[in-house]
Amino acid sequence: SFTIINVSKLNNLKPDSTVNLDSLVKLGVVTSPKNPLKVLGNGDLKVKLIVQAAAFTSKARTKIEAAGGACEILD
Repeated sequence: SFTIINVSKLNNLKPDSTVNLDSLVKLGVVTSPKNPLKVLGNGDLKVKLIVQAAAFTSKARTKIEAAGGACEILD
C-alpha cells in the first residue's frame, strides 16, 4: 500500500529542489502520509526535481528524467 502522487502535481514546486514524502506533506500536496510514497506518470512535468520515493512507475521515471531531474529510491 502506497501514498500516491502524479508527476503533474509536482509542477508548482521550486526547480532543483529535493522532493520526498515529508516535503510534500509540509507543502500540503499530500494529506495522508501513512504509507511510503509512489510516483505515478499521469500528466506532464516541466520542473527539474530530485524526487525521493519508495517506488516510481516507468512513465514517472521517464518524465522526471526528461525534465532534467532524478529519481532516488528510498527504503
